[in-house]
Amino acid sequence: MTPIEIIALILIIFSAIKILVISVNPKSWADFVKKIWAKPMVTSVISLILAAVVLYYLVWIEEITIVQILAVTAFVALLMAVGIGMYAKEVIGMATKMLKKGILKRAWFYTLLWVALIAWGAYELFF
Repeated sequence: MTPIEIIALILIIFSAIKILVISVNPKSWADFVKKIWAKPMVTSVISLILAAVVLYYLVWIEEITIVQILAVTAFVALLMAVGIGMYAKEVIGMATKMLKKGILKRAWFYTLLWVALIAWGAYELFF
């Protein structure tokens, strides 16, 4: 299997397990999520490392462009919006609360990552 197929397989397996567990016992999934996010900094660092590994394999091993990755990201974001739409009231409340607390002060690193990815994509498109 190629790296891209392995990445897809991992997502398929994880997603199937998640859907199965939520279908059978939603509380056990909630307990699992609470354990994963009990130490948000650790979870965030591990996620960042895994994202960097996936990006490395996609861009440098599979030779997919950042523009292609951003296009797929747009597709996934739109799919997520469909699911989140059912919780619009809660999401708007949470977003309002986060904005009042100064989201950019807390999320400066995350925002910087997105700015770098967007700049990289714009550079590939126009230069």
